[in-house]
Amino acid sequence: MDLTPAPGAGRPFVSFARPALYDDSTTRLRPIQAWAKPRAAAAAACVVLGLGLIGGAVTGSWLTGESAAGGADRSAYTVTGGLWHSVPVDRLFPPALKGEGAGPGGADRSWIRVAVAPDSGCRGAFDPLLRKALAPVGCLRLLRATYTDATRSHVTTVGLLFTKADADAMQTLRNRFTEEGLDRRPDLMPRPYAAKGTPAEGFGDAQRAAWTMSVLPDAPVVAYAVSGFADGRTVTDPEPATEAMGTNTTSAPAQSGLGHEAKGIADRIERGLRKTIAAAEKQS
Repeated sequence: MDLTPAPGAGRPFVSFARPALYDDSTTRLRPIQAWAKPRAAAAAACVVLGLGLIGGAVTGSWLTGESAAGGADRSAYTVTGGLWHSVPVDRLFPPALKGEGAGPGGADRSWIRVAVAPDSGCRGAFDPLLRKALAPVGCLRLLRATYTDATRSHVTTVGLLFTKADADAMQTLRNRFTEEGLDRRPDLMPRPYAAKGTPAEGFGDAQRAAWTMSVLPDAPVVAYAVSGFADGRTVTDPEPATEAMGTNTTSAPAQSGLGHEAKGIADRIERGLRKTIAAAEKQS
């Protein structure tokens, strides 16, 4: 077919199909924004929903103490704060303790609980300087018990101070005790608990011979133990348990093994507390 225009016919008329952006019933262009706005709105909704889910998960983890960063610490602190009134005394301070290899030269030891102090605050439980050193973490509750050895010649008071502090405050206190040697100063010895009608009846401040104190790094607790002679004799040269356990020490606390008594009992009570905390965390 010859499409060459005849002479004088002018330019040919060419018709194109309507663009896809035209409607079938009108020649107006469909605005591109009519498509873009719904898509943008849907995308924004997804972003908001996603952020909400993430925020909810983070908040939920924080409330339950299970966030990825420090979740275990939060859980341990929450659980431990209520142990003093929810755990039977026999679990915190067993009626009998075995100390295999806990004595001088690796000798075995055993201890029997002779008294349990009523749970209380810290008023009168510590010397003024020690009370001042512990003040930054506060005193929620103090639990104490006194043990005697198998020969009933030694007595040892062990204590668990449940504080009001958070992990940062406890770590600060732990660092201070370590760096300044507060746990080795005789003027910061904890006081014993003497109970009438027991071998510890005469166990007063002047009878303190050896002691140990530990600021727990993963729970709001300060654990300690202080030992002395059951016969009520006065001790003029008390020593920290770690020093009294030295091989070349000739002091009365060292020669009598009172450093081993304090350290051995404190370690076992602290170990039992950690097991109790772990069991309570699993149940929470």
